[in-house]
Amino acid sequence: MGEQNDNREKLIACAKKEFLEKGFAKASLRKMTSEAGLTTGAVYFFFKDKDGLFGAVVEEPLNNIVSVLKKHFAEDAEEDLSTYVHHDGDHDDFTEELINVMYADYDAMMILLEKSAGSRYEGIVDSMIAMLDSYYEQFAQRYADIFQGKRVNRYMMHWMSHMQIGAFVHLLEHEPDREKALEKIKPVMNFLIKGWMDYILEDDV
Repeated sequence: MGEQNDNREKLIACAKKEFLEKGFAKASLRKMTSEAGLTTGAVYFFFKDKDGLFGAVVEEPLNNIVSVLKKHFAEDAEEDLSTYVHHDGDHDDFTEELINVMYADYDAMMILLEKSAGSRYEGIVDSMIAMLDSYYEQFAQRYADIFQGKRVNRYMMHWMSHMQIGAFVHLLEHEPDREKALEKIKPVMNFLIKGWMDYILEDDV
C-alpha cells in the first residue's frame, strides 16, 4: 500500500511538470510515466484516464478555493444589509485567506487557468463566474428588498461577477509572488465592493 501511494504521488509530480510545460492536450502520458519509473498502465490503474490524472493535479487546489468562497458566502448570508456600511479593509481577512489558498500551489493554478484546454476543467473560469452569479441571485435580492422602488440590475450583477473572477485570474497570470499579490489585490477588492454596492440595483420602473 505504501509503495502504491508513493508511485501515485510520483506520477502526479511528473504529470504536473508535463502539464505545466505542454498543457493537457499535448502532454505525453508515456513521458510522465517514464519519468516516474512506471508504465502507462499506472495512469489507468490510479486515475482511469488522462483527464483523471489532470484532476489529481488541480482538483485539491480548486476545491480549497471553492471552500473559502462558500465560507465567505455563508458569513455574508448572516450580514444585516440594512445597517451595513462598507469601509476599506472590511474584507482583508477574506482576501488574505483566498490569496493563501490560491498561491499555496501556484503551478497547479496556472495549469488550471492556462493549460486545461481539452480537459473537463477547460471552462473553469466560466464555472466560477456562474457560481458567483448563483450566489448573487439571492444576496442581491436581499439587498434590493431593503430599498423601496429598487430591483436587481442583472446585467451589472453578471458583469460584476466577471470582473471579480477576472481580477483574481489577472493577478495569478501577472504576479507569481504571494505577498505582492496580496498587496495589489486589496485595493482592487475595495474598488469592486464599492462598485457592487453602487450599481447592483436600479430603479424598478
